[in-house]
Amino acid sequence: MNVFMFYLLSFIILTFSVLTITSRKMLRATIYLLFVLVATSGLYFLLNYQFLAAVQLTLYAGGIVVLIIFSILLTSHISQRFKKPEPWKLWMGIIAFIVGSVLVSWTLLSHNFIKNPGMKSTPVDMHLIGNQLLGLGKNGYVLSFEVISILLLAAMITAIVIAKKEKNQKSDTL
Repeated sequence: MNVFMFYLLSFIILTFSVLTITSRKMLRATIYLLFVLVATSGLYFLLNYQFLAAVQLTLYAGGIVVLIIFSILLTSHISQRFKKPEPWKLWMGIIAFIVGSVLVSWTLLSHNFIKNPGMKSTPVDMHLIGNQLLGLGKNGYVLSFEVISILLLAAMITAIVIAKKEKNQKSDTL
Protein backbone atom coordinates (compact mmCIF):
# COMPACT_ATOMS: atom_id res chain seq x y z
CA MET A 1 0.00 0.00 0.00
CA ASN A 2 2.88 2.39 0.77
CA VAL A 3 4.36 1.85 -2.69
CA PHE A 4 0.99 2.55 -4.30
CA MET A 5 0.57 5.74 -2.25
CA PHE A 6 4.10 6.84 -3.15
CA TYR A 7 3.42 6.44 -6.86
CA LEU A 8 0.02 8.11 -6.56
CA LEU A 9 1.42 11.12 -4.69
CA SER A 10 4.35 11.33 -7.12
CA PHE A 11 1.95 11.28 -10.06
CA ILE A 12 -0.15 14.03 -8.45
CA ILE A 13 2.94 16.16 -7.78
CA LEU A 14 4.29 15.78 -11.32
CA THR A 15 0.93 16.33 -13.01
CA PHE A 16 -0.05 19.41 -11.03
CA SER A 17 3.48 20.84 -11.26
CA VAL A 18 3.23 20.78 -15.03
CA LEU A 19 -0.28 22.24 -14.87
CA THR A 20 0.96 25.01 -12.57
CA ILE A 21 3.59 26.05 -15.05
CA THR A 22 1.50 25.68 -18.20
CA SER A 23 -1.74 27.21 -16.95
CA ARG A 24 -2.48 30.61 -18.45
CA LYS A 25 -4.95 31.63 -15.72
CA MET A 26 -3.41 32.90 -12.51
CA LEU A 27 -6.01 31.54 -10.09
CA ARG A 28 -5.90 28.06 -11.64
CA ALA A 29 -2.10 28.02 -11.41
CA THR A 30 -2.35 28.89 -7.72
CA ILE A 31 -4.85 26.11 -7.06
CA TYR A 32 -2.62 23.64 -8.90
CA LEU A 33 0.28 24.79 -6.72
CA LEU A 34 -1.86 24.11 -3.66
CA PHE A 35 -2.39 20.51 -4.82
CA VAL A 36 1.38 20.10 -5.32
CA LEU A 37 2.15 21.35 -1.80
CA VAL A 38 -0.53 19.17 -0.17
CA ALA A 39 0.72 16.09 -2.03
CA THR A 40 4.26 16.91 -0.90
CA SER A 41 3.07 16.91 2.70
CA GLY A 42 1.47 13.54 1.96
CA LEU A 43 4.92 12.23 1.00
CA TYR A 44 6.29 13.50 4.30
CA PHE A 45 3.50 11.70 6.17
CA LEU A 46 4.33 8.56 4.20
CA LEU A 47 7.95 8.82 5.38
CA ASN A 48 6.79 9.26 9.01
CA TYR A 49 8.01 12.86 9.14
CA GLN A 50 4.86 14.16 10.79
CA PHE A 51 6.43 17.41 12.00
CA LEU A 52 7.78 18.29 8.56
CA ALA A 53 4.44 17.37 6.98
CA ALA A 54 2.60 19.61 9.44
CA VAL A 55 4.98 22.47 8.70
CA GLN A 56 4.48 21.90 4.97
CA LEU A 57 0.71 22.03 5.36
CA THR A 58 0.52 25.03 7.65
CA LEU A 59 3.30 27.18 6.25
CA TYR A 60 3.18 26.53 2.53
CA ALA A 61 -0.21 25.10 1.69
CA GLY A 62 -2.03 27.02 4.40
CA GLY A 63 -0.16 30.28 4.52
CA ILE A 64 1.54 31.19 1.30
CA VAL A 65 -1.07 29.84 -1.11
CA VAL A 66 -3.90 31.49 0.81
CA LEU A 67 -1.89 34.71 0.78
CA ILE A 68 -1.48 34.40 -2.99
CA ILE A 69 -5.17 33.63 -3.53
CA PHE A 70 -6.30 36.58 -1.42
CA SER A 71 -3.83 38.84 -3.22
CA ILE A 72 -5.28 37.75 -6.56
CA LEU A 73 -8.86 38.24 -5.37
CA LEU A 74 -8.15 41.62 -3.74
CA THR A 75 -6.40 43.05 -6.78
CA SER A 76 -9.17 42.03 -9.23
CA HIS A 77 -6.80 39.99 -11.41
CA ILE A 78 -8.90 36.84 -11.14
CA SER A 79 -9.71 36.76 -14.87
CA GLN A 80 -6.23 37.70 -16.03
CA ARG A 81 -4.76 35.38 -18.61
CA PHE A 82 -1.04 35.11 -19.20
CA LYS A 83 0.06 35.54 -22.79
CA LYS A 84 1.64 32.65 -24.62
CA PRO A 85 5.41 32.48 -24.13
CA GLU A 86 7.66 33.39 -27.00
CA PRO A 87 9.10 30.37 -28.87
CA TRP A 88 12.70 31.02 -27.78
CA LYS A 89 11.62 31.12 -24.12
CA LEU A 90 9.77 27.85 -24.57
CA TRP A 91 12.86 26.22 -26.10
CA MET A 92 15.10 27.58 -23.33
CA GLY A 93 12.72 26.09 -20.77
CA ILE A 94 12.77 22.72 -22.52
CA ILE A 95 16.58 22.78 -22.66
CA ALA A 96 16.77 23.68 -18.94
CA PHE A 97 14.37 20.81 -18.17
CA ILE A 98 16.45 18.31 -20.14
CA VAL A 99 19.76 19.46 -18.62
CA GLY A 100 18.26 19.39 -15.11
CA SER A 101 16.75 15.93 -15.63
CA VAL A 102 20.03 14.52 -16.95
CA LEU A 103 21.96 16.07 -14.04
CA VAL A 104 19.57 14.71 -11.40
CA SER A 105 19.45 11.26 -13.04
CA TRP A 106 23.23 11.10 -13.30
CA THR A 107 23.64 12.14 -9.66
CA LEU A 108 21.10 9.59 -8.41
CA LEU A 109 22.45 6.74 -10.52
CA SER A 110 26.10 7.40 -9.67
CA HIS A 111 25.54 7.36 -5.89
CA ASN A 112 25.57 4.02 -4.07
CA PHE A 113 23.20 4.92 -1.19
CA ILE A 114 24.80 2.51 1.27
CA LYS A 115 23.46 2.63 4.81
CA ASN A 116 26.13 3.54 7.33
CA PRO A 117 26.09 0.75 9.96
CA GLY A 118 27.94 2.91 12.49
CA MET A 119 25.23 5.56 12.63
CA LYS A 120 22.61 5.23 15.32
CA SER A 121 19.20 6.78 15.00
CA THR A 122 18.55 9.39 17.62
CA PRO A 123 15.13 9.86 19.18
CA VAL A 124 13.27 13.04 18.32
CA ASP A 125 12.51 15.25 21.31
CA MET A 126 9.44 17.29 20.36
CA HIS A 127 9.73 19.49 23.45
CA LEU A 128 13.26 20.49 22.44
CA ILE A 129 12.11 21.28 18.90
CA GLY A 130 9.19 23.33 20.19
CA ASN A 131 11.39 25.29 22.60
CA GLN A 132 13.88 26.04 19.84
CA LEU A 133 11.16 27.20 17.46
CA LEU A 134 9.70 29.53 20.10
CA GLY A 135 13.01 30.60 21.66
CA LEU A 136 14.75 33.94 21.31
CA GLY A 137 18.20 32.86 22.50
CA LYS A 138 20.78 30.58 20.92
CA ASN A 139 19.20 28.15 18.45
CA GLY A 140 15.93 30.10 18.65
CA TYR A 141 13.90 30.72 15.51
CA VAL A 142 11.02 32.96 16.60
CA LEU A 143 12.73 36.16 15.49
CA SER A 144 13.31 34.88 11.96
CA PHE A 145 9.64 33.84 11.69
CA GLU A 146 8.57 37.32 12.78
CA VAL A 147 10.85 38.97 10.24
CA ILE A 148 9.53 36.73 7.46
CA SER A 149 5.91 37.47 8.44
CA ILE A 150 6.58 41.22 8.29
CA LEU A 151 8.28 40.76 4.90
CA LEU A 152 5.29 38.80 3.55
CA LEU A 153 2.86 41.42 4.87
CA ALA A 154 4.87 44.22 3.23
CA ALA A 155 5.00 42.28 -0.06
CA MET A 156 1.24 41.75 -0.01
CA ILE A 157 0.49 45.41 0.74
CA THR A 158 2.91 46.52 -1.99
CA ALA A 159 1.34 44.15 -4.53
CA ILE A 160 -2.14 45.45 -3.71
CA VAL A 161 -1.04 49.10 -3.98
CA ILE A 162 0.68 48.49 -7.32
CA ALA A 163 -2.31 46.60 -8.69
CA LYS A 164 -4.75 49.28 -7.57
CA LYS A 165 -2.52 51.98 -9.08
CA GLU A 166 -2.45 50.15 -12.43
CA LYS A 167 -6.23 49.77 -12.33
CA ASN A 168 -6.71 53.49 -11.59
CA GLN A 169 -4.31 54.50 -14.38
CA LYS A 170 -6.21 52.33 -16.86
CA SER A 171 -9.54 53.84 -15.82
CA ASP A 172 -8.09 57.38 -16.07
CA THR A 173 -6.98 56.82 -19.66
CA LEU A 174 -10.41 55.61 -20.72
